[in-house]
Amino acid sequence: MNTATMPNHSVLLLGGTGRTGSRVLRQLLDRGVNVRAIVRSVSRVPKDVVGHPGLTVVEADVLSLSREEMLEQVRGCDAVISCLGHRTDLKGIFGQPRELVAPVAERACGAAVALRPTEPIKFILMSSVSVHRSVGLDARRSTAERAAMWLLRALVPPAKDNQAAADFLLEHVGPGSPFVQWVAVRPDTLVEGDVSGYALHEGLVSSLAKPDDTNMANVAHFMCELATDPKTWDAWQGRLPVIVNAASK
Repeated sequence: MNTATMPNHSVLLLGGTGRTGSRVLRQLLDRGVNVRAIVRSVSRVPKDVVGHPGLTVVEADVLSLSREEMLEQVRGCDAVISCLGHRTDLKGIFGQPRELVAPVAERACGAAVALRPTEPIKFILMSSVSVHRSVGLDARRSTAERAAMWLLRALVPPAKDNQAAADFLLEHVGPGSPFVQWVAVRPDTLVEGDVSGYALHEGLVSSLAKPDDTNMANVAHFMCELATDPKTWDAWQGRLPVIVNAASK
């Protein structure tokens, strides 16, 4: 895997204190990338990176940022990585905010368009295999599985939120914007573990009954590759790659 870092690279990181986001944060800094991280509480920033010269921490509720404030956060960044997600307890699943991933994706991409950069800003979203491609459904899903996923999105706010974010990228940003390009990364069951071999697929590779494992560190590695390696970006931009551990597939 190529870990070449683009010179003078800067990334705006959202959700950088979460389980996967904190791994993205560390790996970006290890690559020499300048990171601007928006966090709800500076106390949650991993202790081992506090004071790192390449890290700028902005304490704010990303949903509460005004249009102008979001513009200022995106300004000067080559990429925006969103690892935002809902907590997995009952309050996180059914409490507020019910919409997080999609509205922030819309605002970040809107800021990129408003800035009219000379080179498109990359928007890299951590998504989920529960998300399907609204333009060309994932063929591996059976009719029963599609019905189950439809019910999940209807009843569970985070599932609906994640799908709305992917639909926004597919249907509203699309493949042709001169100011923002995107990739939505779809891991399967997230597990602990170090960076290891992993496989990338255009579409789904497992069923709901037999899910695959995906190390959070592997998701972080791939997202960092997208942000820093032009060849990796060119291979996957405008797509929703599924990532699973190599031992799985």
